[in-house]
Amino acid sequence: MLSKGEHQTVPLSVLLKRELASEKIERPELSHGQASQSKKGEDFTLLKTECQRVLGDGVTTYSVFGLFDGHNGSAAAIYSKENLLNNVLGAIPADLNRDEWVAALPRALVAGFVKTDKDFQERAQTSGTTVTFVIIEGWVVTVASVGDSRCVLESAEGGIHYLSADHRLDTNEEERERITSSGGEVGRLNTGGGTEIGPLRCWPGGLCLSRSIGDMDVGEFIVPVPYVKQVKLSSAGGRLILSSDGVWDAVSAEVAFDCCRGMPPDAAASQIVKEALQVKGLRDDTTCIVVDITPQEKPMPAPIPPKKQGKGVFKSMFRKKSPESSSQVEKEEFIEPDVVEELFEEGSASLAERLDSKYPVCNMFKLFMCAVCQVEIKPGEGISVHAGSKNTKKLRPWDGPFLCSSCQDKKEAMEGKRPSGGTSPFFPIHL
Repeated sequence: MLSKGEHQTVPLSVLLKRELASEKIERPELSHGQASQSKKGEDFTLLKTECQRVLGDGVTTYSVFGLFDGHNGSAAAIYSKENLLNNVLGAIPADLNRDEWVAALPRALVAGFVKTDKDFQERAQTSGTTVTFVIIEGWVVTVASVGDSRCVLESAEGGIHYLSADHRLDTNEEERERITSSGGEVGRLNTGGGTEIGPLRCWPGGLCLSRSIGDMDVGEFIVPVPYVKQVKLSSAGGRLILSSDGVWDAVSAEVAFDCCRGMPPDAAASQIVKEALQVKGLRDDTTCIVVDITPQEKPMPAPIPPKKQGKGVFKSMFRKKSPESSSQVEKEEFIEPDVVEELFEEGSASLAERLDSKYPVCNMFKLFMCAVCQVEIKPGEGISVHAGSKNTKKLRPWDGPFLCSSCQDKKEAMEGKRPSGGTSPFFPIHL
């Protein structure tokens, strides 16, 4: 889902190298707040700031914010909150520098979401959850989402950018076609006599979403493969709002930002929830997280005493420039644009397409590791994610990435190539 304005696309490595070379842009300050009103007790949040990652030349930090809106119970939301981050981090190769790590996030998020879903379903619990998951590293914001919770950014320049996608069957024709081609059925609840009510749902199960984590009773064509978007903010920063559908069913993004303008994150989150409840009342769990990404406040430099004019003036005109003075010229060449740069966007539900995205350096490719669950695979036992595709004849034995047999079964079920369990086309209905 793109914002209304057009975005200039700049390679991630160029942006990060420009930032590091100029030494002009420092890491931002993050402040956050959350608020919620509970109806069913199925919304959960994850707030982790200043997570440390060791690099070869030091330590860098990143922050993680997650919103999990459960349905048919809270088990899937709780399990995802406790395990998703570790599964994502486990899919990122070790010893990466900063820009490689950031560039590896989109693929790692896909693997982490699918592994979390697969592991939870092995518990044979029927609960499900939407997920909106945000990782902030410096000025780069990466968002992965399944379901209908949303993450929206308002940049300091005033533009609104939608960083997540809605996977509601009512509004997403492409997802409806994917489900029906995989063996599912899409329709409204039939109350008898030909009368249909409510939103479009997927049958069996009656879920009105096309993507989630969990929901093993609905069918494997309800996939956990997330929409992922990655952007880089200008050094002026911006504000993020992560909210469950309890907010977005009541207010637009513009209203949400306007109603809390000038407020600190805690008060802003409370005001957004209050605004939503005033419109529709407490019909569903209503949760909001607000994250402000702002430049660090710098102390005022001490005034420089005026120099006496004289011979020194002429000497300074002809002496060799110091490294400090020449670096100032270089800094002016690396001025950050005052726009939000779109670095990555992909929403395909195809696991083969999403896992085939290239990592930033060639030696990061793990031939003998399952691309989803990260278990070791003996040579010759791995199954290429491209197996069964139209171009299988062109594949070489070493063309990965590879899946273990269990994850290959999962992939085939998601594509409708294997039967998956389901319930009656009428019960239970997931709300």
